[in-house]
Amino acid sequence: MFAVLHLADFALHAVLRTERANHNQPAALFAGTGKKSTVLATTPAARAAGVELGMTAPQAVALCPALLIRAPGADAEAEARAALHAVAFTLSPAIEDTAPGVCTIDLRGSTREKFEPAALAAVAELARLALPATAGLARTPLLALYATRAAHPVLYVADEKQFLGPLPLAVADPSAELAAVFAHWGLRTLGDLTALPRDEIVRRFGAAGLALWQRAAGGDTRPLRPVIPAQTFSAAMEFEDPIETLEPLLFLLRRFLDRLSLELITSQHVAAEVELALRLEDDTRHARSFRLPEPTADAEILFRALHTHLESLHTAASIIAIDLRLTPTRPLVRQQGLFETGLRDPHGFAETLARVVALVGSDRVGTPHLEDTHRADAVKLTPPADVIPPLAMPPVHPALSVPLRRFRPPLPVRLEFTADRPTYLWTERMSGEISFRSVAWPSSGEWWQNDRAWSRLEWDIALAGGGLYRLLRVGGAWFIDGEYD
Repeated sequence: MFAVLHLADFALHAVLRTERANHNQPAALFAGTGKKSTVLATTPAARAAGVELGMTAPQAVALCPALLIRAPGADAEAEARAALHAVAFTLSPAIEDTAPGVCTIDLRGSTREKFEPAALAAVAELARLALPATAGLARTPLLALYATRAAHPVLYVADEKQFLGPLPLAVADPSAELAAVFAHWGLRTLGDLTALPRDEIVRRFGAAGLALWQRAAGGDTRPLRPVIPAQTFSAAMEFEDPIETLEPLLFLLRRFLDRLSLELITSQHVAAEVELALRLEDDTRHARSFRLPEPTADAEILFRALHTHLESLHTAASIIAIDLRLTPTRPLVRQQGLFETGLRDPHGFAETLARVVALVGSDRVGTPHLEDTHRADAVKLTPPADVIPPLAMPPVHPALSVPLRRFRPPLPVRLEFTADRPTYLWTERMSGEISFRSVAWPSSGEWWQNDRAWSRLEWDIALAGGGLYRLLRVGGAWFIDGEYD
């Protein structure tokens, strides 16, 4: 059994799916952009308005003033062909790119009960990708092609003679000479031709007559020319009109990701990294790489990562081309530790962090970690971990010193000195006479870097009214750094 997925007016729908246009609006594909270019394809709404193939642009617009005029786009057709292949690979690993908008699928060994629902799902998936399609299921590739042209939206040919009999002879694509002869004979349908003995057709018309008779009978089973599955996961497009706003760019990126995520799923891969490159009208280029917090093939998650970045992006010129690439990897499969805690939604967490970074800057977002230095409160921000490790075991011999509860920030203090010794202090929290003061503990570091050099002097003091504190001097300023329990 073979199946055929068919996209009628392929070149026109390939262009329309890259735009935020109303697909119910009449549209036509023209051979070029000049006034003398003729109509190559039309949508049902345009045909209903009287637009026909071969009309010039002025003729078509005169009949339908609301007509959308479009020209063929190589990038758009390549993207639509890739989307068609991605959907076809969900049915079978053996597919053939038979013609633009026509994909033949080898389903031999399967049954109608299994693949008719799958064909319906494939047509629905193509509709979600803005590619209206039909599907035909039959014994031979050619018969399946005939079926898909008559499908609404899926047709299975069970009785070949009953299906082929009333089809017009033009379906078998006869040459002009043979068409004239058979018309003179009064043959109008495929059934009229196949009712004649094949040997007599061959004797009169030779190899051309035999090929036509076989096509009229539905053709023979043949090996397909297989399409190699995608080895790289990328999408690119140059724009005829530069893009100046965010909405059309996001719309096109979503189209790309819908197709790329389908290719990832069918190849049993996920994306570990996203690379976005924008070429601008002033010959500059903006490139950004996104390392995903967790590999995924979900188009919605991939789109949110790009959306968050582009919301805060301002370019100096309009965008004339886009290039999107996904770095594939195998899905991550590992067993969590018994006491290991992972993020419930790592992609949502990463998206929130990206929004915060856009607001406050990348140097102000992260997880604080102590730096390898003796400087007090020396911390640095590092990217948050995807998995929170279990708590470390407490030390065997815990510290026995008196704990210090530090004030953050330290309290400014005013001091009274007697013979160069502080004897009384005032702060917003406490005041009193200093009854005891330890020796000074100096510390300093990073003197080799002018912008990071530091030094400080510390004393332990006791107040006459009670309370043990740490007195701190930094430069010429005095502070209470903390209180001992």
